[in-house]
Amino acid sequence: MKLFLNTWIFVNDIDAGTRQSELFARVKDTGADGIEVRREYIKDFPKELDDIHQASRKTGLLVNYSVPDELFLKDGSINPKLKQYFDEGQRMGITKIKFNVGNFRKFDGDLAHAFDGLPLDQIQLNVENDQTEVSGKIANIKHFLNQAKKNDLPIKYVYDLGNWVFTHQSADYAADCLGSYTDYIHLKNVNQFDEDDLQTADDLNDGMFDWKNILRELPPKTDLALEFPMQDDEHVKRQVQLLKDEVM
Repeated sequence: MKLFLNTWIFVNDIDAGTRQSELFARVKDTGADGIEVRREYIKDFPKELDDIHQASRKTGLLVNYSVPDELFLKDGSINPKLKQYFDEGQRMGITKIKFNVGNFRKFDGDLAHAFDGLPLDQIQLNVENDQTEVSGKIANIKHFLNQAKKNDLPIKYVYDLGNWVFTHQSADYAADCLGSYTDYIHLKNVNQFDEDDLQTADDLNDGMFDWKNILRELPPKTDLALEFPMQDDEHVKRQVQLLKDEVM
């Protein structure tokens, strides 16, 4: 099991101009094993991809890649940008890459060969539950993962705890339904002040979800990531230690 820090944690620094490659030493200092780079935070791709790879080699941190795009487009066709995203990932030396499922129910091609040409033997392809109807519903995600398994595709799942409240589904039921496919877990908690006022908490122990119980329902020794904004590095270290005390 490895512990990653998603760079959304450092969104205030990112907004102020810090590049993700400049966060590696700070992430290393927290005691985490890796960093999850967000594609939407990259501005200068040729330079930043190489800088991230170099920072990874220098610090020994693993790199995962979060891509805010879908495997299947609205018409059900395979996203033609997938190879580009994998190429970017290879340039950074990543371990995992994450997408949303998209409109798989409209896909009418040959799923067994839909991902031909992608280095699925080198980079773990995962899909995540997001906050949308098409890519965030348990039934849609499970349907795709079932079909991928039947076609011998090594595609797994990222269980994102905090997103279940946005799609009005049970986090416990999702763990039961999707646990066998889970390769990676995103942890964040959410406060619900009223029906329309949902806010991501800045502490795992602050919010509506019993994250410790959820982890007991998911496969043990699964890679984890903290994914919520935090105020400073000392706060990050406390959250890392909180998680380590529970799982290690």
